[in-house]
Amino acid sequence: MNILVINPGSTSTKMAVYEDERPLVLRSISHSQEELAPFDDVLQQREYRKQLVLNELQRCGIELQFDAVIGRGGLVKPIEGGVYEINQRMLDDTYSGIALHNHACNLGCLIAHEIASQIPGCRSFIADPGVVDELNDYARISGSPLMNRICIWHALNQRAIARRFAQEVGKRYEDLDLIICHMGGGISVAAHQHGKAVDANNALDGEGPFSPERAGSLPACDLIRLCFSGKYNEKQLLKRIAGKAGLNAHLGTTNVKEIEQRITDYGDKHAELILNAMIYHLAKNIVGLGAVFCGKVDAILLTGGLARSEYVISRLRKRIDFLAPVYCFPGEDEMEALALNALAVLRGKREAKEYD
Repeated sequence: MNILVINPGSTSTKMAVYEDERPLVLRSISHSQEELAPFDDVLQQREYRKQLVLNELQRCGIELQFDAVIGRGGLVKPIEGGVYEINQRMLDDTYSGIALHNHACNLGCLIAHEIASQIPGCRSFIADPGVVDELNDYARISGSPLMNRICIWHALNQRAIARRFAQEVGKRYEDLDLIICHMGGGISVAAHQHGKAVDANNALDGEGPFSPERAGSLPACDLIRLCFSGKYNEKQLLKRIAGKAGLNAHLGTTNVKEIEQRITDYGDKHAELILNAMIYHLAKNIVGLGAVFCGKVDAILLTGGLARSEYVISRLRKRIDFLAPVYCFPGEDEMEALALNALAVLRGKREAKEYD
């Protein structure tokens, strides 16, 4: 089976070509601010990014002969986890503005569908987008009936790591109780109970621990007062939640290696305080999910780019390993996860769901 994988991000479009489980091509096409400046809206970048993918395929000598094209899922309405065949309703919802955020991941289904439609017999999919919602009834309730909790999290990578761990220990993902933490520019922590993420934070909109570029949970009344202070407009305040927030707001960078260097080479006590505070709050969120399982957790899995940091992982372990064994899976492999999801459907091992 030949599969094309497309993963649009804020500053890059990743693409890959797989022959069954074997990657033939892995590329990350970077986009400078100058290149994206002419586009007022992310969706306007669709044709531009699609053409870059097609150009790269041509450059690699790969013809448009695929059994499936799978894209990173967008932030449309909440759905169950799994693989979804891209249909007109999904495309309409993406274009209509129902999407929770104007994020580049919304381009995934659009580009995948357009390329697949040029190839006879080719199917188009998304898998485990960030809006996968399997919350239990308790997790959905907040302290105000005006707003329920929602989750926006790294569903694709977390679920891929869960299945990988289950295979390594000779068990089924659906038989395990896991706490999984994806640590990147944003941090998501989820409780995976027998194959479903029954609790997870909104890692984009301001919930959970703060991260390299996101604020996490904030004091509610202080935030309301700030909104009415006249000092910031709506767009500026949203940036203070995601973007110019977290380590970036405190220390002027999202690069944890750089922060570690400030601490070790220059004795920067402020940088040490802020980075250790992020680890402290992250540990509280991880351990807090132990209550979902009444403390009976099979394992805690740490993944994402920050899982490469010995500084972060060693300090985090000290605060959480009393709860369950801790396993580290540095980085992320969303491209492989997408390819394997498409392959499972093509081989009849998994059924594609219908977005409605």
